[in-house]
Amino acid sequence: MGDNMQKFSDDNFDEQVIASQQPVMVDFWAEWCGPCHMIAPVVAEIALEYKDRVTVGKLNVDENPGIAARYGVRSIPSILLFKDGQVSQQIVGAVPKLHLTEMLDQAL
Repeated sequence: MGDNMQKFSDDNFDEQVIASQQPVMVDFWAEWCGPCHMIAPVVAEIALEYKDRVTVGKLNVDENPGIAARYGVRSIPSILLFKDGQVSQQIVGAVPKLHLTEMLDQAL
């Protein structure tokens, strides 16, 4: 993960995502998921481009099943945008970068 990308887990999720003062985009993924690997470079680009306005990170659903279950993540990749501790938007699947940037721009 790059310098601008956080690694979220069951242990740090509430502190780093729910309690965050700025919007947080979470990429729910798994190592075996082909589409997850396809969207990873896009998520990394967004982390760099939005670094001062949005926290961006990844959560491995195999290693952290508790958070995935809490938010009903059944298909990956799933991108959830948290604002003020709540899910404000969700995108499922490997989508073009424009879909993600439009979601973020609406939230900001």
